[in-house]
Amino acid sequence: MPVTDEQAAPVRALLARLPDEHDRLFGLLDQKARKTGYQALVSAAFVVAVQRRFARDVTAEEVIQFVGDIRARFPRSADQVDPVIAERLIMGVFNEDSLEDVDRRKSFEVQSVLMVFIIYDENLDDAGLNAFLAEARKLADQWLP
Repeated sequence: MPVTDEQAAPVRALLARLPDEHDRLFGLLDQKARKTGYQALVSAAFVVAVQRRFARDVTAEEVIQFVGDIRARFPRSADQVDPVIAERLIMGVFNEDSLEDVDRRKSFEVQSVLMVFIIYDENLDDAGLNAFLAEARKLADQWLP
């Protein structure tokens, strides 16, 4: 079942830096829609954002520097970005390390915040944001049953 437009809309609002609109659209989703397409799309968008931001051969030092920079630049969100989890999630995009021991809820929160900040730094216009979301949606659709 592919990601629906209704599931994609709050993610787009989040990426467009419209948190109130995100919350409103997210509130319209039923529990099943939140746990399927929405979560898959956020996770896929995180992966696509990380792949766009970092080279495949990224070093741990580069990731540590990036996470520290994000936490310093956005202090109001720093509590949401556990540095150890953030670093492991980013490196996990490029390696086979298991993340089974990471709390799912915390992992999702960190993915969401990092995805937003990576895309924020790209300063995408509407067309760029739509293209990014289409790429992430394609990946999420592959993950969904």
